[in-house]
Amino acid sequence: MTTPPPETTATPTDADRTNHTDRIDRTDHTDRTDRSNRWYLSSAPLLRALVHLCVPMAAGTVVSAVYNVINSGFVGSLHSTAMLAAITFGTPMLALVLAFGGVFGVGGGALVSRLLGAAEREPAKAGEIRHVSSFAVWGSVIAGAVIGGAGLLLLDPIVSALGADGAAAGPTRHYVAVMLAFVLVLAASLCLENLVRAEGAARQAMTGLILSTVANLVFDVLFILVLDWNVAGAAAAVGLGNAVSLAYWAFWLHRNSEHMSLAPRWFTLRASVLKPVFGVGGGQLLQAGFMIVTSLLLNNYAAHYGDSPLAAMGVAVRIAQVPEFLLMGVTIGVLPLLAYAYGKGDRTRLNASLRASATAVGVVGLFFFAAIIGFREQVIEIFSSDDSVLAFGTTVLLAQLVGMVGNGFTGLLTTLFQATGRARPALVMASAPGVLFIPIVILGNHWFGLDGVIWSLTATEVIVLFIGFAMWLGSRAAIDEGLAEGSLERAEEVLEEV
Repeated sequence: MTTPPPETTATPTDADRTNHTDRIDRTDHTDRTDRSNRWYLSSAPLLRALVHLCVPMAAGTVVSAVYNVINSGFVGSLHSTAMLAAITFGTPMLALVLAFGGVFGVGGGALVSRLLGAAEREPAKAGEIRHVSSFAVWGSVIAGAVIGGAGLLLLDPIVSALGADGAAAGPTRHYVAVMLAFVLVLAASLCLENLVRAEGAARQAMTGLILSTVANLVFDVLFILVLDWNVAGAAAAVGLGNAVSLAYWAFWLHRNSEHMSLAPRWFTLRASVLKPVFGVGGGQLLQAGFMIVTSLLLNNYAAHYGDSPLAAMGVAVRIAQVPEFLLMGVTIGVLPLLAYAYGKGDRTRLNASLRASATAVGVVGLFFFAAIIGFREQVIEIFSSDDSVLAFGTTVLLAQLVGMVGNGFTGLLTTLFQATGRARPALVMASAPGVLFIPIVILGNHWFGLDGVIWSLTATEVIVLFIGFAMWLGSRAAIDEGLAEGSLERAEEVLEEV
C-alpha cells in the first residue's frame, strides 16, 4: 500500500501578499462607492439626494453648453458667416449621432436604476444589470460603426439634404464628414455617461463632461487657431474630447461598479433586456429624427430670407443652450432617483422627487429668462458685429428663451415616463414636436413671414408641454398601480396594458 505524500502549504511571497491586499482594497473601495451612491438613490434626505444628483449634472451640462458657445466664438473669430452657417447646418447631424448613444444609454440607464431599486426586494435582480450594461455599451458601438460608415459613403447627399448650398456647402461637408468619422466614439461616450448616472454617480458623470470640455477647448486652439482646420477642426475637437470622457467613464465603471460590466461575454439579446431598453431609448432616436426634420425645415425657411437670419439663429440657439442645458441637468439628473423609487415601489419618494424637480425647473428657467433678456444685445454682440445679425438675433433669442422654460417642464415629464418604463408616452413626447412643427412652420411662414418661422418652434414646444401634462394626468393611476404591486415585472405589464 502506497502512502500518499503529505499535504504541503505554499509559503506566500511578498508579491502574493501585495496582490491579495490590492484586491481587498479595490473590493472595499468598490463596496464603499456603491453603497454611497445607492444611499442617495434609496434613503438619503430628498433635498440632499437632488443636490447630489442634479447639481453636478447641471454643472456638467452647463460647462458643455458654455463650450458650445465658445466653440462658436472660435469659428466666429474667422469672420466667416458661411462657416457659422455650416455649424448650424451640421447641428441636426450631431443630434442624430448622439441619439444612437441615447437609445442604448437612456434606455439601459433607466432599466439599470429600476433593477437596482427592485433588488432591494428581490436581490436576484442585481444579476441582470451586467447583461443590460454590456448590451447597452456594445450595442452603441456597433450602431455607431454602422451609421458612421454609411454616412461617409452618402456624404454628398446628406449635405444636400441638410440644406447647405452656395458658400456654406463646402464648410458643411467638412464639418459633417469629420463628425461622422467620430460617430462610434460619440455614441459610446453618451451611453457610458448614462450608465454612470444610473448608479447615482453624478459627480463622476460631471467629471467626465468637464474633462471632455477641457479637451475640446485645447483641441479647438490647436486645430482652429494653430493648424487652420476651421470647421473641420471644430468637429475633430468634439470627437477627441468625447474620446477622453469615454476612457474616463469606462475606467470608472470597471474600477467602481459592483453590478455593471462592459465585458462582451455578458452581451445578450434576450427580450427582457431588449424590450425595455428599446422601448424607452427608442424615443431618443425618434426625437432626433424629428429634430433633423425640424432643423431642415427651419434652416430652409430661414435661408429664404438670407444668410443673416440663418447665422443669427445659430448664435441665438447656442446662447439659449446655456440655461436650457442647466435645466436638462435637473431633468436628466433626477431620472435615476425616479427610476429607483419606482423599481423599489416607493410612491412617497417618487412623488416628492417629482414635485421638487418641477419647482427647481420653474425657478431656474424664469431666473435665466429674465437675466438673458435683460442683456440680450450685449450677449449677441460677442459673436457678431453685423447689425442685421444683431437685429434678427434678439428676436430669435426671445423666442428660444420662451421655449426654454416650457421645454424644461416637457423634459421633466419625459424623464418621468422613461423612469417608470412608460414607453408609449415617451414615444409620443419624442414624436409630437416633429409632427406638430411641420404644419406650424408652414402656416407661420405663410401668415407671418420670418417672424412666423422664428416663433414656430416656440409654439410647438408649448403645445407639446400641454400634451405631456395631459398624458401624465392620464397615467397616474397606472403608475400608482405599478408601485402598489411591488413587482418590477408586474408593474411593467400593468403599464403596457394602458
